[in-house]
Amino acid sequence: MSSKAKKRVVLPTRPAPPTVEQILEDVRGAPAQDPVFTALAPEEPPDPSPRAEDSEIQQEQIYQQSRAYMAMNERLRQAGDALRQKFDGLRQAGQRLEQDISQAVKVFIPSIHSRPATGILVERMG
Repeated sequence: MSSKAKKRVVLPTRPAPPTVEQILEDVRGAPAQDPVFTALAPEEPPDPSPRAEDSEIQQEQIYQQSRAYMAMNERLRQAGDALRQKFDGLRQAGQRLEQDISQAVKVFIPSIHSRPATGILVERMG
């Protein structure tokens, strides 16, 4: 007999899901010792004093991290200001250098062309 010849089994329809009120009523009516409530609960409650100490230690660590962050932020701001000042100084030095070069070109280039080339060599050789 082939699989096509088998009759399909008709499954009963699923029941409607419970309403919120029904779920709440069921949860409220369950005893505190119900496995639903106790299965995931820890065997013994943790000691509250170590948690308080851990919390204080964690708060102190966060505080110190915040202070370090703020100090680093201030150092970065100061470094940025110093870098801007150095950049401005270098830009001004570059402008002065360009002015000095153009001044030197104006002074020395005409004087080279006005002197006889042989006169310079004769003076140095003699």
